[in-house]
Amino acid sequence: MCTYAMVTYKVHYVCVPCRQSHKFLWDGAEHLCTRCRTPMVYAGHDFAAPRKTDGRRWAAVAAVLGAGLRYDGFELCGCSKDPKYRPRTSAQVRARRRMAARKGLTEAEALALRDPADA
Repeated sequence: MCTYAMVTYKVHYVCVPCRQSHKFLWDGAEHLCTRCRTPMVYAGHDFAAPRKTDGRRWAAVAAVLGAGLRYDGFELCGCSKDPKYRPRTSAQVRARRRMAARKGLTEAEALALRDPADA
């Protein structure tokens, strides 16, 4: 039996400019930021928001979400939970972007690598 088939879970939505995160039902509707009223970005089930004052970590969140990646560590049905790596600081993002430029990877592929030397 699938883990997520019987229960409806809330997922994280993020407004990066306001540095806010809220949980809403995953219904496909557009959720607006409570502060600036712009559409929030779907961040996934496993997102953990950094402190509002931590600019390095919010820069990494903006890079990950901008590359089209999400903070999900499972298949949509919930059968297999495999945590995915996402960079946590802007220094980790810069290292992966440099490596992507050298090796010809897309930004999303580079940001998903646990160790930039593995590519």
